[in-house]
Amino acid sequence: MAPPPPPTRCLPVLLLLLVVAPLLAHGRRPFISDGGNANANANASVLRLPSAAAAAGEDIGCEMSYGFLPCTTTAWGNLFLVLAYGFLMFKSATYLSSGSEMLLQILGPGIVGGLFLPILGALPDALLILVSGLSGTKEVAQSQVLIGMGLLAGSTVMLLTLLWGSCVVVGKCDLSENSTAIDSRDTKGFSLLGSGVSTDKQTSYAARIMAISILPFIIVQIPKIFKLHSGHQITVLIGLIVAALLLLSYCLYQVFQPWIQRRRLEYTRLKHVMSGLLRHAQKHSIGRLLDDEGRPNVSVIEKLFHRIDQDNDGKLERGELQAFIVGINFEDIDWNSNLAADQVMADFDTSRNHFIEKGEFVNGMLRWLDEAKRTVTSGAYSKKFLNDFHARTRDEQTGLLDKDEEEGEADGNPTWTCIKAILLLLLGTAMAAASADPLVDAVHNFSNATHIPSFFISFIVMPLATNSSEAVSAIIFASRKKKRTLSLTFSEVYGGVTMNNTLCLAVFLALVYVRGLTWDFSSEVLIILLVCIIMGLFTSFRTDFPLWTCFVAFLLYPLSLIMVYILDYKFGWS
Repeated sequence: MAPPPPPTRCLPVLLLLLVVAPLLAHGRRPFISDGGNANANANASVLRLPSAAAAAGEDIGCEMSYGFLPCTTTAWGNLFLVLAYGFLMFKSATYLSSGSEMLLQILGPGIVGGLFLPILGALPDALLILVSGLSGTKEVAQSQVLIGMGLLAGSTVMLLTLLWGSCVVVGKCDLSENSTAIDSRDTKGFSLLGSGVSTDKQTSYAARIMAISILPFIIVQIPKIFKLHSGHQITVLIGLIVAALLLLSYCLYQVFQPWIQRRRLEYTRLKHVMSGLLRHAQKHSIGRLLDDEGRPNVSVIEKLFHRIDQDNDGKLERGELQAFIVGINFEDIDWNSNLAADQVMADFDTSRNHFIEKGEFVNGMLRWLDEAKRTVTSGAYSKKFLNDFHARTRDEQTGLLDKDEEEGEADGNPTWTCIKAILLLLLGTAMAAASADPLVDAVHNFSNATHIPSFFISFIVMPLATNSSEAVSAIIFASRKKKRTLSLTFSEVYGGVTMNNTLCLAVFLALVYVRGLTWDFSSEVLIILLVCIIMGLFTSFRTDFPLWTCFVAFLLYPLSLIMVYILDYKFGWS
């Protein structure tokens, strides 16, 4: 068995990604000094090809990004460009997420998982914020940087409201008498008090870290709070330093306390057990688990249950399950059948009576088949469908090495997996860097064409492009209806907000300080503080959330938009 590649082979590439990405994003428009003259705008377009209108001495309606990408001055045309570049940013975020997951699996928790991967996950947002105020004159930067603030506020608010509430709805289970959710049992429908979700204590710690990360926002607002006429640049610099220190502290915390990464690895390991068992069950069942239209054959699943039930007592004990699992081929992975049996028992035995009844077995197989269909989108619902799912989970599992457990030592071809992960990260970074500037331009032009403030466009639309892949993944995890996977889901949400409040804010404050821009975002900062404080306090001191709590989160989203509109356009905060 070949050992996994040491982290030092991948670290130089990760460092290169973090250094080169901002340069690629800024490569189209060189930095312009604020004291530029009439030729400044011409220099800003040095990499743009002249249009026919410019050659004829006519006014230029729009400028083509990179000299060849389309441009338009109409509202519908710019809406199309926003959607097109937004889709590219979405694919970029997807590639970065997939590459990060693969790299985490092969290198394990530690420096890479705690330091580099969280930064790469926030890279699309950071690049969009960077290009929103990096180029052009100071006046242009002051106008466009509002797009970056809209993205920063919109991403944070969306994660803590729409996504958080959706995960509660999707992951809800029946609540016991002590208000604790019962894994995989969902019989009370949409009972506001009788159903909900539960997380563990470590998830509440992640929420507390998120609440602490709002400190830089408070610092930069000090001159506004006390109505000071000086010291704005100093407080921006102090806020930048604090945000950078909090980012470093958060990454180091994940390096030395890598429980979030370990949860993700455990879930990947369970998925590999799922794929192996489903394929093995297909071979040993009387008939196919799925019909030609992809619908589960419950009768076949029941026959499989009776085949595993060796003593015909109507329930599967751990020994019977392990005897069935022993025959599973895990593709050159030295998998311990005891560990696999324990994981299946924990996932199927919803009544916690230490054996699996027929109804629990059927429901568990239906859940697994449904998750496999969501994972594999090829549309092949027969043996090929199960083989595709098995191949995908095997690739994810390849190179997995959990040093804290003697069981589960893994590896197939870790070198190739590392190369594949690096290629995905390179592709995602390149797409994000190339799409960031045109997307910001398209949003700005769409705002001008429709007279809709650019903040609201970036607040609503751009977070969908940069956070959709994480949102889909979180909802799939939540649909498992397990305390363990729900804890991972909410930890990821809180971690994403923490990165917004540290890395993305640090990039934004660096722009404001270097360009000498005016910090005039009181209403935007206020909604970030309110949402983070309300949800932070709400989730820091409790682990059980009845279904009614989702409405608290959902209502905060429209209230945030209404508050910005009233403060900026009725009270003149802008």
